[in-house]
Amino acid sequence: MLSTRTLARASARAYTTWMPDPLEHATGKEKRELLAHMAGNCDPFHIMSIKRGPGKKDCPNIIPSAFNKRLVGCVCHPHASHVEYMWLHEGQPKRCGCGHWFQLCRVPAL
Repeated sequence: MLSTRTLARASARAYTTWMPDPLEHATGKEKRELLAHMAGNCDPFHIMSIKRGPGKKDCPNIIPSAFNKRLVGCVCHPHASHVEYMWLHEGQPKRCGCGHWFQLCRVPAL
């Protein structure tokens, strides 16, 4: 004889064995983001922080952007409690107050 507990467990198991793939239901930017993750691109929107390099005028830090300008924040000193923000425009390297140079690099949009 089956108890109600056994029936409930059996019916719950039937519904949880088949879950649709999220990629089949995603559309638009969400689907492009999932496809980028599957291809190995963990930062498709270029929003993760970038480690500063030497940042000289002849070798500036490259900042990726899908647009012709981007707002960039620079933590000038390791123990600073604030961030210096500046706008970068395509084709115009810019110097932060700490002396590091930054330049925008065009990348294709997702």
